[in-house]
Amino acid sequence: MTSIITRRRFNFGAGASAAALPLIGTGARAQAPLGVGFIYVGPIGDHGWTWTHDQGRLAIEKEYGAKIKTSFIEKVAEGPDAARAIRQLAQAGNQLIFTTSFGFMNPTIQVAKQFPKLKFEHATGYQRAENVATYNARFYEGRAVIGTIAGHMSKSGQAGYIASFPIPEVVMGINAFTIAARKVNPNFRTKVIWASTWYDPAKEADAAKALIDQGCDIITQHTDSAAALQAAEQRGVFAFGQASDMKAFAPKAHLTAIVDDWSGYYIKRVKEVMDGTWKSGDVWGGIKDGMVKIAPYNDAVTPAARAAADEVTKGIVAGTLHPFTGELKDQKGEVRLKAGETASDAILSKMDWYVDGVQA
Repeated sequence: MTSIITRRRFNFGAGASAAALPLIGTGARAQAPLGVGFIYVGPIGDHGWTWTHDQGRLAIEKEYGAKIKTSFIEKVAEGPDAARAIRQLAQAGNQLIFTTSFGFMNPTIQVAKQFPKLKFEHATGYQRAENVATYNARFYEGRAVIGTIAGHMSKSGQAGYIASFPIPEVVMGINAFTIAARKVNPNFRTKVIWASTWYDPAKEADAAKALIDQGCDIITQHTDSAAALQAAEQRGVFAFGQASDMKAFAPKAHLTAIVDDWSGYYIKRVKEVMDGTWKSGDVWGGIKDGMVKIAPYNDAVTPAARAAADEVTKGIVAGTLHPFTGELKDQKGEVRLKAGETASDAILSKMDWYVDGVQA
């Protein structure tokens, strides 16, 4: 009897759903496809964070064809419930499992201990084990590019920032954006609203409207829907896309976007599992590595803003510019980085303070 592959739907916590989970039958072939599973915090149609990870999943399917079998569970709540979803993928025969949100860190470590022969990869986390690797992108580099544009394009000198959760990755982005904007306009201010969600279009739209009402004429975000962009379009202000090129949702407002590209990393790691060369470790890629990209500029981006943003991008790639280079002071005026000092990865990964100019 041959193995049966079906499409099934499961519930894991609030609103979780699964697709293409393999069932392993007794007649599985000796050279069965490599099972690769993904856990997503949002829906694959968010056109943001989860969508970009799913594009990576589709890329490995295209690259390896019948040699692999992928599956995913979307809309998995962060926290304890995530362990059930990760365990489901492990029990379904997947040999490599990617868990793609910061709040999946502890559940990933927990399940990995129960399945020591399987390999796990956690996005944006810092806990590793012999069978758990971590990977992340230097989104703050992209924030420096769009912050430069904001500094040039904002007439009010105020940008609104819709943030998800106060974890280092998000705080880092707020700071990098503000530092870059203030290099152009020393009086620039970034007003932050915490949405306490990664994906909630209604909340994101409301936050954008509130920020615009407070005088912000540019909106950026670390949440995953295009709702904030659409609110900006309706109100006649500019905005930046998140994780993917969102121009189609707001063609007038969308100045550019930070684009996440996980495809190369996923293709590489799947190959290493198939080759038997996979090892645990930590990867933090940025613009130079192709993990972070900048979407095409809107025609509304001024020549000066365009040229300045390009220079920032070139400097980051060349290694001559680091977005976090001192002197940097926090909101209280305390020097966090001395003149000429560059923030180490250890400092960045634990960042829990705001630079001067952030109103949060």
